[in-house]
Amino acid sequence: MNQIVVRSLSGGVFISIILVPLFLENTLWATGVFSVFALLGFIEYNKLFSKSGIISVNWRLNTFISSFIFGFFVFGFYGYFGDVFLPACALLFPILFLWMLIELYRKKKEPLLNLAVSIFGLAYVGLPFLLAIYINKEYQTSFPLLIGVFIIIWTNDTFAFLSGKFFGKTKLIERISPNKTWEGTIGGIIFALLMAISLSLIFDPLNLFFWVSSTVIIVPCAIFGDLIESLFKRSLNLNASGNIMPGHGGILDRFDAALFALPFFFVWLIFNVYF
Repeated sequence: MNQIVVRSLSGGVFISIILVPLFLENTLWATGVFSVFALLGFIEYNKLFSKSGIISVNWRLNTFISSFIFGFFVFGFYGYFGDVFLPACALLFPILFLWMLIELYRKKKEPLLNLAVSIFGLAYVGLPFLLAIYINKEYQTSFPLLIGVFIIIWTNDTFAFLSGKFFGKTKLIERISPNKTWEGTIGGIIFALLMAISLSLIFDPLNLFFWVSSTVIIVPCAIFGDLIESLFKRSLNLNASGNIMPGHGGILDRFDAALFALPFFFVWLIFNVYF
């Protein structure tokens, strides 16, 4: 029971930290929150692989470079580089190549693997949080888009767990995530769709099709995001990516679904805006 209380309290704080800034008109608050999560995500990701027997990365250096590039784009979003933002992006290419050159002097085994893991972390952790910041800043609507996205993801996650617990029999991908079942997956999808319909009818009735179609995209991506992070942990013989959130694990454990879903949602959003 104590574990349930701790998990509930921790989850409540986590949800509040994300949702409250998204309701505020000043987008800097949400930008700050997502930037902190990105920093913690970079640290957590690189520490995971710095402990591996095969892969050997410098988690401090990787976190610094990833955070620098992340911050560069955030400042660019807010116009701090003016009209020279795109030309200034050219400066990032030498940084990436210098990042590669560092492996020449580290004298570690599997340098190409080390480098691939390092750069992949920038994309896997950094890109979704950058997109979250950009969506929140540039696409302000009567009902904040990201609030809908996160509520749909959390609804799917919650009811997939409950449906699997009470009705689950058929394993989804047992070798990666032995607790996930097809029954739980289907239950999560159904309740996520019901939540999307409810949110639209209450807060955004003119965009019902957008929210239903977005859910059809978000939920499968969220499921795969969860499975991919499980694959990382299983490959590294870990049960959790970290312990920063009592009862929930690490930042990557909590954002695994969103990290995969946000890029696909962004593409769908852009398609709807321009076409």
